[in-house]
Amino acid sequence: MNALKIEKGSSSHSVYNLRDTSDETIQKHTLAVLVENVPGVLARVIGLFSGRGYNIDSLTVAEVDHEGHTSRITIVTSGTDHIVEQIKAQLGRIVPVQEVIDLTVEAQSVERELALFKVRGSGDKRIEALRLAEIFRANVVDSTLESFVFEVTGTPEKIDAFAELMRPLGLKELARTGVAALARGQG
Repeated sequence: MNALKIEKGSSSHSVYNLRDTSDETIQKHTLAVLVENVPGVLARVIGLFSGRGYNIDSLTVAEVDHEGHTSRITIVTSGTDHIVEQIKAQLGRIVPVQEVIDLTVEAQSVERELALFKVRGSGDKRIEALRLAEIFRANVVDSTLESFVFEVTGTPEKIDAFAELMRPLGLKELARTGVAALARGQG
């Protein structure tokens, strides 16, 4: 897990600098939020983050129980332990929220993301893009004489690494789904 030290006297303006946090680290947290699937619940969750200056690194939402009208919102955010505890408490007070689980702290989890990459190129660059796609187990989902569309599934770090390698080879467009995560085991 990547963590960075907050410097005392930092000049950046964010919610993280409102109090002395010199002994705390900012870490990414993956939150699974089960909500009633009713109009406006996503707007309320997003409003909580934007209204308090919290950032969302990744957001995915889908209905997980059609009969029970339940959706799952998976949010990746960054903050000190104190900030993340505030976020969880505030999410829990939103009426349509049924449960908030911090998958980073409360359980080991499996995280995956899907990304589509459009890579244009010819000659050696085209051959190199195909070679790297094979190493990353990327699927070719579209191919023309000028470009490929690759589908990559994996951790966000894997997606980032593939993007960095494709940039010099002709990466033209990238679409990411955001993180989907589940706790490991029986939990």
